[in-house]
Amino acid sequence: MAATRDPDATRARIFDAAVAEFARYGVAGARVDRIAAAARANKQLIYAYYGNKAQLFSQVVGRCMVDLAAAVPVDPDDVEGWLDRLMDYHAAHPELLRLLYWEGIEYGSAELPDEPERQDHYAVKVAAVRDAQERGVISDAIPAPDLFFLLIALANWATVVPQMSRILTGETESDRARLRASVKEAARRLVGT
Repeated sequence: MAATRDPDATRARIFDAAVAEFARYGVAGARVDRIAAAARANKQLIYAYYGNKAQLFSQVVGRCMVDLAAAVPVDPDDVEGWLDRLMDYHAAHPELLRLLYWEGIEYGSAELPDEPERQDHYAVKVAAVRDAQERGVISDAIPAPDLFFLLIALANWATVVPQMSRILTGETESDRARLRASVKEAARRLVGT
């Protein structure tokens, strides 16, 4: 009896394998044949479903960012709670930050293939910060785009460079708790609350 084909399941396996491959090796180092093997899929299906390797990478990053946005919406009315949720998300899903780091290495300051969509993605988040500033919930001393960038940098850097976090701040649970408290204190000072 022949196996039943399930295109949606195949696409999902390819996507999951691509996330793991790109997070580990970046765009340049990733190999489509390794993605195909990990996904138990034909290499040609990857090209048919997702396009070339660069297009696949763009789709992987884009969907991972959408997943984060859905799981942890920006909440400038509760910056500390939002940062807690953001740090928890990245601790559980470090692949997104790895993907963004690799993207930075690959593209530098050059335009991204999906830059208009990415700008739209971030415009919504920055608008939430700007709205909170206009309502007086947080300080407007720092422009909203810069403030949002600084807040996510504070929350994300320890996950991006865990070796530096371990060396500089320690590796015990109490060290991590202290660093988290410091990140939130720095954020409170940035937002003026």
